[in-house]
Amino acid sequence: MSTATSAAAPDVSNPDVVLVVDFGAQYAQLIARRVREARVYSEIVPSTMPVAEMLAKNPKAIILSGGPSSVYAEGAPRLDRALFEAGVPVFGMCYGFQLMATTLGGTVDDNGAREYGRTPLSVSRAGSTLFEGTPTEQSVWMSHGDACSAAPEGFTVTASTDVVPVAAFENDEKKLYGVQYHPEVMHSTYGQQVLEHFLYRGAGIEPNWTTGNVIEEQVAAIREQVGDKRAICGLSGGVDSAVAAALVQKAIGSQLTCVYVDHGLMRKDETEQVEKDFVAATGANLKVVDASERFLNALAGVSDPETKRKIIGREFIRVFEQAQLEILQEDGPEVAFLVQGTLYPDIVESGGGTGTANIKSHHNVGGLPDDIEFELVEPLRQLFKDEVRMVGAELGLPDEIVQRQPFPGPGLGIRIVGEVTKDRLDLLREADAIAREELTAAGLDRDIWQCPVVLLADVRSVGVQGDGRTYGHPIVLRPVSSEDAMTADWTRMPYDVLAKISTRITNEVADVNRVVLDVTSKPPGTIEWE
Repeated sequence: MSTATSAAAPDVSNPDVVLVVDFGAQYAQLIARRVREARVYSEIVPSTMPVAEMLAKNPKAIILSGGPSSVYAEGAPRLDRALFEAGVPVFGMCYGFQLMATTLGGTVDDNGAREYGRTPLSVSRAGSTLFEGTPTEQSVWMSHGDACSAAPEGFTVTASTDVVPVAAFENDEKKLYGVQYHPEVMHSTYGQQVLEHFLYRGAGIEPNWTTGNVIEEQVAAIREQVGDKRAICGLSGGVDSAVAAALVQKAIGSQLTCVYVDHGLMRKDETEQVEKDFVAATGANLKVVDASERFLNALAGVSDPETKRKIIGREFIRVFEQAQLEILQEDGPEVAFLVQGTLYPDIVESGGGTGTANIKSHHNVGGLPDDIEFELVEPLRQLFKDEVRMVGAELGLPDEIVQRQPFPGPGLGIRIVGEVTKDRLDLLREADAIAREELTAAGLDRDIWQCPVVLLADVRSVGVQGDGRTYGHPIVLRPVSSEDAMTADWTRMPYDVLAKISTRITNEVADVNRVVLDVTSKPPGTIEWE
């Protein structure tokens, strides 16, 4: 087979796509989520994308995000004026608002009108397109040092604050709108309503994007991409790969074979659960490959987290190639495609979403070898995690699959800080199983997005057990709450639950004498330690 490059499924034209232009905002992904929550499909594009390319996507509307720059600073991101003259509705937020103002002849300057956090907003045109049905006095979330002191010609000022005379403006004739604040964050009390007013009233978009649309569009795209050939799916046991496999199964039926690679880095009893639950739910062909020894040998002596990810990704593909050879011995067409459960946050964090820096390589994205011999099918690559769960439920997958906590493709290999060995894996598996048992017993499974349990394998701490001095490994609990993994906060778990988990782990897991709690949000930390 000739080598194929990594490729996404063919783009399925969506007449109601909204582009979110990212100017380096911490909230760009949140804007895209809020648009989707309004039942309108959205995509994020970098501010460096030429306007002609943006318009070539035939967007129904364009949203300009915030950003850390000052509009008059040297090297600050700019936009071609042609964007505002193309007849496409545009909504600017914070930096995007100021950029619209200066580009079209308004005035933005550093007049000392700095506002950060919750700020009272006074709406002067209560019946305007953006503010219809909202109070004249409302709380919004500000984050700016510069301020707009004069709106461009043809714009109506519709809101202000005590220190900013132009906190919102509107031009219904040209369908151009902007606000100085961040309507996408929950602290802006009527922010979602203002955003929806732009989408529905300003841009005239019908709210008709649903998980049913996703399924219908992706089934068509998968059939077009795969044709009469066959595909194999990397089933990891997590919700992402399971939903991706179910979508592809719906599209091409028996042309799909799911391959579950037991790389020896799974949680306790996970392989048995995958075999039982997934096959029962989908009826798909499932081939289980025990490659645990191969992965352990490849990881021997390796402690660097990025190297571990690369090795796991490489070996994962090689095992698939071996599985392909076995499948090819069966009667049927060529196996030319590999299905993966790559999500939108994976694309963004691997540097492929908006031209941003690579936060980490992902074995579904940045960890693939250059000589991969499959063309990729990634039907979930434009979705956030909660959207994937909705698609899975729509496809009829049970809660045991759809509501599982996220689990990284490289498995426990990146939850061991240090070299991966069989003894360390066994130790971490037991600690992880205890934590999950107690979270379930306390009824916290739906309250916690994810609770990675991390082994600090290269660290020893002193302890006292059985009247003797010990030097054991610390275990880290990392419970987090999130909507989509783009941002996260540590979960405030009940102390009695934490105490029970800690007591059980230190009593029941050999060589562990300390349990600690990670109370870092994302950012600045990531959810996984490696």
